[in-house]
Amino acid sequence: MPYGRGRNFISACIVLLVIMQEVGCQPHPTDHTVFDVKNFNAVADGTEDDAMALIRAWVAACGSGAAAKVLIPPGNFMASEVLFAGPCTATKPIIVEIQGTLLANTDLSSYSQGAWISIERVDGLLLTGPGTIDGRGKSVWKYGTDSDLPLLPVALSVKSVENAKVGDLKFVNSMGFHLEVTDSKNIDISKVGITAPGDSPFTHGIHLTNSTNIKITDSVIGTGDDCVSIGYSTQSILVAGVTCGPGHGLSVGSLGKLVDETNVNGITVTNCTLIKTKNGARIRSYHDSPKIEATNIVFEHLVMEGVQNPILIDQHYNSKDNSQESSVRLSDIHFRDISGTSISPISINLNCSSLVPCEKVELADINLKPFDSTIQQLTSACSNAQIITQGQIIPSMPNRCT
Repeated sequence: MPYGRGRNFISACIVLLVIMQEVGCQPHPTDHTVFDVKNFNAVADGTEDDAMALIRAWVAACGSGAAAKVLIPPGNFMASEVLFAGPCTATKPIIVEIQGTLLANTDLSSYSQGAWISIERVDGLLLTGPGTIDGRGKSVWKYGTDSDLPLLPVALSVKSVENAKVGDLKFVNSMGFHLEVTDSKNIDISKVGITAPGDSPFTHGIHLTNSTNIKITDSVIGTGDDCVSIGYSTQSILVAGVTCGPGHGLSVGSLGKLVDETNVNGITVTNCTLIKTKNGARIRSYHDSPKIEATNIVFEHLVMEGVQNPILIDQHYNSKDNSQESSVRLSDIHFRDISGTSISPISINLNCSSLVPCEKVELADINLKPFDSTIQQLTSACSNAQIITQGQIIPSMPNRCT
């Protein structure tokens, strides 16, 4: 190439790079090294146990020191207990892409840690689909109906994880909870589908404990228990754009069961729809609890369709055999812009502790009607609560909540 043309070509390239930067374009990043589980002897016949292949692929990717992706390609991968553990040297975030279907081993003796798939001690993770995590719980739910026994294995446990995204995945028929997040922070869960029969025991959709800055958005959850349950020691939680049903609703709690629980603060549940659930917006705590606080909790812009208990505070949860009332102090609680239908005559029930009455409970723009003609009129009830009403409240609240 003549000298003049070469110089013009180089100049043109420089101008092109400048334009790309100005409009937000960047040179294509380095591709991830793909660690396909089939290259680690996964069989994917739906029968042979592929757990070790999944673990080996993770170990190789985690320790690669570069951009890495664990790929679970199309196929049926049966696996018993799987642990994806860090810390990793791979470039953040390490990717786990599930294209196929993971099938749980239904032999309960193959689970020793209370979870089927565990991700632990990882900073920087993208767990994505469009695959399916199938817990095959139907064959073992008969062993999980006794609340005094240990819970059946969680389908996916995220523990001590930071800066992670989970999305575009389907969870089906977990043995126990479908997705549990604990001891973690900065977790974004979006566009997940969670499905289990309404009578399946303790099959919570998403359960949170001891975690901070968690977002659950744009998801459809139907289970045999809470669609989302926000447990102890949680801070800065957002639940938005969730469709719930069947199930037990969107819950804060149960709180106060364990002696080492700490405060709950900054919970927002917004723009959600609940369809034929046992509860709607619920806060619950146990009797004889530690002295903790749950504050700054907002339920707003919710639609109830045939819900049994649309608005509920229950500080006497599962406590018939213990007369010592709850010491969980609830304050700065807001129920705003909640409408729809109730299948229970008492559609608003604020049943707080006499030991630490609820403080600053706001009800604003509530419009609840009977689901059908079997209920002539809705009512409300409250005890041991300081309430503040704004706008129209249907049904109206009692004059006193003592």
